[in-house]
Amino acid sequence: MSLRHESALASSQATTGHWDLPGIVAGLHAVRERWREAQGRSQEFGGREFPSREALGQVVEQLCGALFPMRLGPADLRQESEDFYVGYTLDAALHGLLEQVRLELAYQDRHGDLAPETVRSRAIALVGEFAATLPSIRELLDTDVEAAFHGDPAARSVDEVVLCYPGILAVIHHRIANRLYRLGAPLIARIVAELAHSATGIDIHPGATIGHSFFIDHGTGVVIGETAVLGNRVRLYQAVTLGAKRFQIGSDGGLEKGLPRHPVIEDDVVIYAGATVLGRITIGQGSSIGGNVWLTHSVPPHSQISQASLQHGVSGAEQRAA
Repeated sequence: MSLRHESALASSQATTGHWDLPGIVAGLHAVRERWREAQGRSQEFGGREFPSREALGQVVEQLCGALFPMRLGPADLRQESEDFYVGYTLDAALHGLLEQVRLELAYQDRHGDLAPETVRSRAIALVGEFAATLPSIRELLDTDVEAAFHGDPAARSVDEVVLCYPGILAVIHHRIANRLYRLGAPLIARIVAELAHSATGIDIHPGATIGHSFFIDHGTGVVIGETAVLGNRVRLYQAVTLGAKRFQIGSDGGLEKGLPRHPVIEDDVVIYAGATVLGRITIGQGSSIGGNVWLTHSVPPHSQISQASLQHGVSGAEQRAA
């Protein structure tokens, strides 16, 4: 404990007579020790063992500014200083990310024997590879912004889309998180995704594969699972769930991890508000899934699925696909 924290605790002990603060602190300490012992956690680190949500929030904010400087950067930024701002901000963001990646890689190896220098060199390589992909991330995001602008008659400009649409904020976070997930920083990627989830109500697992020109309209309540695969030009409305139907149990009695269990959505599919699509099924190219539909079987390309069609039977082609 630092001298500042010891001083603050001593002061609170001296001034608080309404509760047993030392006893509560001691009790919490004992609970933490039991948890760490049960989890096999080492006591020799001293400092933080894993990435910080607060630090990553700052990193993502800086990355958003660097990706869209004139729209998500500082209010007083001018175009003539745009490159300077991007360079300065990226340098700060990548150094901040480097420390968080180092912590995650050390956390992943907490039962191993990698030297700190090896962990740091791997972190530098990972962040360097991530940084090199930022132009392609921006290009991909441009297709998402265009899809939102052209897909919503209420959108008056692409600038309005970037500044105002929660779906775009969620997708920006996802494009960043997905790249970090693929590069080997899944915990950081999950934190980045959950920052967007908290802000928008849109829950996209960083492992989900999503093609270009993706648009989430309105967005609140959308859930996209880890192994979902979405093609190009897919559009979702609020409260859509792309989830798992069932979970396989392993030999140890726990859930099997990482198995494909979420839907495959092919190109040019539209899924309307409140629809629930479950399991490793395929929604064929160009299909339209109506609002509040509950779907657990595959449908062929260019299907039109509504509550009525499910209640009264589907076409012959759809029956063959079911």
